[in-house]
Amino acid sequence: MSTNRPEEAAAAPVVTISQSVAILVDGNNIERSIQDETGDPHTLVNFDTLVPRLLGNRGLNRFVYFREGKNISSKLGERLYQHYHGSVRPCHKSADIPLTIKAMQLSSKVDTIIILSGDSDYVELVRHLKTEGVRVEIAAIPSSTSHVLKEEADYYHEISREDWYKVPQKRGMPHPRHRQHRNRGQRAAHNPPPSSGGEEG
Repeated sequence: MSTNRPEEAAAAPVVTISQSVAILVDGNNIERSIQDETGDPHTLVNFDTLVPRLLGNRGLNRFVYFREGKNISSKLGERLYQHYHGSVRPCHKSADIPLTIKAMQLSSKVDTIIILSGDSDYVELVRHLKTEGVRVEIAAIPSSTSHVLKEEADYYHEISREDWYKVPQKRGMPHPRHRQHRNRGQRAAHNPPPSSGGEEG
């Protein structure tokens, strides 16, 4: 029986984790899920808090944000590149097909793929990636996550209120005709400096 006190016991060996991770985001699904949850169309995912939590002590290999439509903020792409060397991929229709293609392309290059979506359309993709030896994790809003998708994943990350933020909205400028009838003090009161805008990520 050892007589060493706990503080005298040998330190546990350090385990080095060398797993590489690809994060693939179904932007429309995540945006819609968060906005449905909050009831606010100006609420967006905060990648600055979410990504470190998803990775833990693993390395980020790829970060791709898929979004339907052409009206995608250039600032979003800039921020994702600056913070994660990530990229934004516009999609002609929904993101599921291009995201699936990218996941299959990466399956031999990474250890884990994290899909940000709760859509059941990804169930077959998750099953296929697992047969290829890839660990697959899902990150999504619980209320909009397919039960089957959650069960098929190797791990499920719950996206909660700590992982989103509200984009500050600039105040509208008064009509020029109305401004003519205000003195300078009134104009200053009604037209403060616009609040800083926010972009996703």
